[in-house]
Amino acid sequence: MKAIINGRLILPDEHGEFQIVDHQALLYDQYIARIVPEMGLRGEERNNLESVIDARGGYVSPGFINVHLHGCVGCDTMDETADSLRAIAKYQASTGVTAMLPTTMTYDFPRIYRAFNHIREVMGESAEDGARVLGAHMEGPFISMERRGAQAPEHIAPADFSLIEEYKDVIRIITIAPEELKGDYGFVEECQKYGIVISLGHSSADYNTARRAILQYGIDHVTHLFNGMVPFHHRTPGLVGAALDTPVDCEIIADNIHLHPMTQRLVWRMKQGHHIILITDSMRACGLGDGESELGGQVVRVSGQVATLADGTIAGSVLTLDRAVANFAANTGAGIAMTVSYATKVPAQGLGVYDQMGSLTPGKRADITVFDGAVRVQATIVGGKLVYSADGKGEH
Repeated sequence: MKAIINGRLILPDEHGEFQIVDHQALLYDQYIARIVPEMGLRGEERNNLESVIDARGGYVSPGFINVHLHGCVGCDTMDETADSLRAIAKYQASTGVTAMLPTTMTYDFPRIYRAFNHIREVMGESAEDGARVLGAHMEGPFISMERRGAQAPEHIAPADFSLIEEYKDVIRIITIAPEELKGDYGFVEECQKYGIVISLGHSSADYNTARRAILQYGIDHVTHLFNGMVPFHHRTPGLVGAALDTPVDCEIIADNIHLHPMTQRLVWRMKQGHHIILITDSMRACGLGDGESELGGQVVRVSGQVATLADGTIAGSVLTLDRAVANFAANTGAGIAMTVSYATKVPAQGLGVYDQMGSLTPGKRADITVFDGAVRVQATIVGGKLVYSADGKGEH
């Protein structure tokens, strides 16, 4: 048995809402075992612990879940090797991420299939020094030409379940443009039959089309709200309006570039504090600093926190999920506990895995992130194993 002491635990209350609880110790092995008063953790039980992590007054949180990222530290999901995914997973752990969905882009199908094969390979591995790979987020090619963003136009295609059926065990989320279905939701129904989450994005859908997709066909996810869709207008609210007007989970890139702080605050208020998922949408340049990089076969220039194509189109981000949590909490006033739920509980619920992860509840996986008051990650634990420590000292 292991323990974390001297931490401010972020735990669900009797209604499932996250709150901060002090003076409690967290006991775990591969799974969360118990939460006990620190004063009661003494004597023989303390002496018999395998290791103890001192949180030093920092926060002890469920591990972050990143459901939308393309890459980091020079690696990308579309690279022709599974080692890139392992490198991504290792870096993500240093930012508090314990589970992730590597995200594919709009390429030719043989290339996409090779990426799925690599993801399937690492899904079967235990997380030795990085985040666990839960599957893939497929962002394209079933999207709008007009709202493709940084996606390659020559590979955009109509939605066809037969093209992805072989990988239904790998794909967890698919981003589609609902207007491109031309009223035929057979593709959506086939995906849902296998537990694949349909997300609306890279779309020119009007308000009625988007609202119908959400309410009539049970689509409950929107890809990077505001980005890759028709801008909100007071007479034509579009997909943005439908997302804010329905109980659908909305991905938010809280880097203060993709979304102004006021826009983040607006979303939080419109969604009444619910149905928000913090993501990074990070590209291979994340973690490397300024310079030239690549996304989807296109040259990207990174300056500060801004990544753009040659024509000025914003292309992915260099955001990390710990910074997203810090930014969103500061921009909205949501508080650290509620904001943490947007990187843990809400994505876990959306993927249907909240019974396994997403909260520090006894019986769930011991996926844990320890961070300080500035949301700087001090330690990351995946399945009870310390995979990242800011001081490099590990458990003791």
